[in-house]
Amino acid sequence: MREWIPLCNSADLQDGGRAVPFDVVYGGQTCRAFAVRHGGQVQAYLNRCTHVAMELDFQPDRFFDASGQWLMCATHGATYSPVTGECAGGPCRGGLVKITLAEQHQVVHWHTEYNLKPFEF
Repeated sequence: MREWIPLCNSADLQDGGRAVPFDVVYGGQTCRAFAVRHGGQVQAYLNRCTHVAMELDFQPDRFFDASGQWLMCATHGATYSPVTGECAGGPCRGGLVKITLAEQHQVVHWHTEYNLKPFEF
C-alpha cells in the first residue's frame, strides 16, 4: 500500500540551501535520502552517487555546488540536475533515484513505492 509520509515543514527547505535528510528502505536496504528546494519546487533523491555508491554531501546536508544550480558529489565531482536527478556532468552512470514529494498546507511529504518504504526503528 502506498502512503504519504510527513517529512518536514515547507519553511525548512530554502532554495539552494540545506537539505533535509531522512532514512528509507530502498529495495530492502536501509539508505539515506535527502530533500531540497530548487526553483521553488521540492525534490528528493536517495543520497547515493551513481558513479560509486557513496553519499553525495560534502558537509552534512549540503548538496548544492557553489553556484547553487547543481547537486554535486563531493568525492568525484559528478553533478546532477536538482529538478530531475539526471547526470549533468562528471563521472556519473545514470541519474539519481528520485523520491516523489508533495507539499500541502506548509508540510512536505514523501511518497512510498513498492520498493521504497519508511525506515522502521
